[in-house]
Amino acid sequence: MAIKKEPAAPGAPATVIYCDKVNASRSLFMASGRELKVVRARIDVEGTDAEAQAYLDAREDFQRLEA
Repeated sequence: MAIKKEPAAPGAPATVIYCDKVNASRSLFMASGRELKVVRARIDVEGTDAEAQAYLDAREDFQRLEA
């Protein structure tokens, strides 16, 4: 299944970075079947990937880092 991503809005960050406060390395599986991988306690998400951002924002074990 292809994930449709919208073009980046002017001024939108190209990448949103999340810090994993619990693990340095793991895989997360979203309800949609997508896998997000934590590497070095970090996940980089495209600025246009609203699904992944909403998923990570809802979790207490992740912190969005400001650029």
